[in-house]
Amino acid sequence: GASHRALQNGVSLQGLFGLAKRVQGRTQPLVLMTYYNPVFRHGLESFAANCRESGIDGVTVPDLPPEEAGPWTAEARKWGVDTIFLAAPTSPPERIRLVSRMSRGFIYYVSVTGVTGVRGTLPEDLKASVQRTKELTRKPVAVGFGIATPEQARAIGGFADGVIVGSAIVKMIEEERENGGLLEKVGGFVSSLAAALR
Repeated sequence: GASHRALQNGVSLQGLFGLAKRVQGRTQPLVLMTYYNPVFRHGLESFAANCRESGIDGVTVPDLPPEEAGPWTAEARKWGVDTIFLAAPTSPPERIRLVSRMSRGFIYYVSVTGVTGVRGTLPEDLKASVQRTKELTRKPVAVGFGIATPEQARAIGGFADGVIVGSAIVKMIEEERENGGLLEKVGGFVSSLAAALR
């Protein structure tokens, strides 16, 4: 997967913190997505401090459930770093309320069950599911998993507070790395997503 390829290409936490530091001063918040193991191995306080020092505003850790996140969220809050937890179509109301209580910044709503990846179509009941979630929280709800086109982003932007695109960009990087023009292609794609949400 993407994490294996990142390791093969020499990506490290220190490198990511350094990259984040180089883009400090931007107006958009910067959110890091990671598994919990690198956070734990790095040390919770050190990880939170490094996030703060490098300008990372929030962290989402998909494999860290809110019930087990107390030690991390305590450090994150101490250093002013938001933690974004996930809600899913299978989340019952009490779970969504817990996610809402524990999340800072926004809630990451997983549009479909299963693994990440580009999908041709999104669930028909997605709008109703997101609206039910929004009724249970005052936090913004951003939708991710499987969003791959400006048209999908526009549709979701009509009822969600944000749209998260990951796998489509990773796939594009894989395809274009050998062809040249990577920055222009990915930049153009991201711009088309942003334009669709205006």
